[in-house]
Amino acid sequence: MSRSNDPYVAAGSGNPPVIVVTGMAFEARIARGEGVEVVYAARADLLERALSAAVARGCSGIVSFGTAGGLAPDLQPGALIVADAVAGPFGLIPTDAGWADRLAAALSEGPLASRLQRGPVAAVAAPLMSADEKRALHRSTGALAVDMESHLAGAMAAARGLPFAVCRAIVDPAWRTLPSAATAGLRDDGSTALAPILRELLRQPSQIGALIQVALDARAARLSLVQARQALGAARALNMGVA
Repeated sequence: MSRSNDPYVAAGSGNPPVIVVTGMAFEARIARGEGVEVVYAARADLLERALSAAVARGCSGIVSFGTAGGLAPDLQPGALIVADAVAGPFGLIPTDAGWADRLAAALSEGPLASRLQRGPVAAVAAPLMSADEKRALHRSTGALAVDMESHLAGAMAAARGLPFAVCRAIVDPAWRTLPSAATAGLRDDGSTALAPILRELLRQPSQIGALIQVALDARAARLSLVQARQALGAARALNMGVA
């Protein structure tokens, strides 16, 4: 599916929701909350279609939220990025500076403060699997991290004159080359199927160790996303960031 089953808009607020854009179903579950409508899909055309429909219903801003691959070599799994721009297929798309400041302020309290970084992110149409690919993209763009949704979210925001922001957690660090099993089970709608992963491991059992490391990295990223969403909700930084 490509949008939340139960998008919640604050009753009686009179304000349209903020749209949160991500690629994976688990990220969408984390992102849901008051005043937020979530759209997600792993396949770009499905995501664009869902995002266009959500914007047509009305919104006050667009946030790209979820995990990202690390490009800067010093970023550990679980590091948080609040972006000031997205470099991708549509050129350089700036984020709303005031909104980014509010997101960063909400994440600068407590345990998240040491994990927070600010700077540009990159966006690509296909996953970067190897450390060499990540190194090359970091050199060419200076981006801290890379994902597959931020350029779509940013382009839609720019086209509609909407505020745009990015909050992402590092899942695979820059030095990590991902095993093919890591993406084997990803469905077009952003959910994950177990059978293709098992088939890939049966085909090449030597990937098991690398896949376990991917799972540990993903756990750190997921924890950061959950804590970030709680902090943003407590500070009403998502809703108030589009005043």
